[in-house]
Amino acid sequence: MRYKFIQGNRSIYGVEEMAKILDISRSGYYAWSNRKQNKRSIENEKIVMGMRIIHEKTHYTYGSPRMTVELNAIGIRCGKNRVARLMRKYGIMAKMRRRFKITTHSRDGMPVSENLLQNFSVTGPNKVWVSDISYIRTEEGWIYLAIILDLYSRKVVGWRMKERLTQDIVIEALKYAIRSRKPIERLIFHSDKGSQYTSKNFQELLKGYKFMSSMSGKGNCYDNAYAESFFHTLKTEWIYFKRYTTREEAKNSIFEYIEIFYNRFRRHSGLDYQTPEEFEEKSECQTLKVA
Repeated sequence: MRYKFIQGNRSIYGVEEMAKILDISRSGYYAWSNRKQNKRSIENEKIVMGMRIIHEKTHYTYGSPRMTVELNAIGIRCGKNRVARLMRKYGIMAKMRRRFKITTHSRDGMPVSENLLQNFSVTGPNKVWVSDISYIRTEEGWIYLAIILDLYSRKVVGWRMKERLTQDIVIEALKYAIRSRKPIERLIFHSDKGSQYTSKNFQELLKGYKFMSSMSGKGNCYDNAYAESFFHTLKTEWIYFKRYTTREEAKNSIFEYIEIFYNRFRRHSGLDYQTPEEFEEKSECQTLKVA
C-alpha cells in the first residue's frame, strides 16, 4: 500500500520524523511551520518536503519524471518543470549510475528453439515470459540470479538465487513462476541460448506445461532486451551501491528489491509510470468491465 503525505492541512508524520527528513532541529521545525510566507513559497516547501520523503522511500533512485508522478499520486499537485528546478536547487537527485555491461553470450552446438517474438504483440499477462541470468559479487564468492519477467507488465513473476550456475536455477525459477501465476497453455517462454535453457530437463518442463520455447536469434542484441534491462536497473540502482559480506545478505537484499520495491513500488516509464502490480490490476479491471 502506498504511503500518504498529508490529510487536509495536517501532516500524518510526527514532528520528530519531519524534523529528521528536513534535517533540522525540533525547534527549527516549529519555527519553520509557524512562520508566514507567500503562497508560492509555501507550495514549494510542501513540494520539497514531499520530494525528500519520496527520495528516501525510493532508495534515491527517482529522477524528476518519476518524482513528479509520485508527488501527484500523494496529493501534491505540481508540474515536471517545477519539480526538476526544485530538485536541482535542493540537490535532490537520483544516485549516479555506473555503466552496466551485458555479459550474456549465446552458446553454439546446443539444440535451440525458434525465435517466436518477432512481430509479436503482448496483449495481456501470462502470454509471454522472458528470462535471463546474471551474477552478483559477495565477499563469500559469486551468487547467480535467474529471473522471469512477464513481458506484458514487466513484473518479476519468478526468480531464484544459487551459488552454482546449473540448470536447476532456471528450473526452480520457472516452477516458482508457475505456482504464483498459474498460466494457461501456449505461453511463450523466451530466453537466450544458454545451456541452462537448452538443457533437456528444462525443455521437458516447458513441454510438460505445453509452453512454447523461444530463443534469441544469433547476433540480435534486442531479442531479450527486457530481461537484460531488468538487470541493468537492478545493478545500477541497487547492487552497485552495496557491498555484500555474505551470500545470505545478498539474497535478502535482492528479495527486498524485487518483491517490495520493483514489483510493487517502482514506477516504470514503459508502463505510463505505473508499477507492474498497478498496471496488472488496472488491466484486470478493464477486462472485467468489458466482460
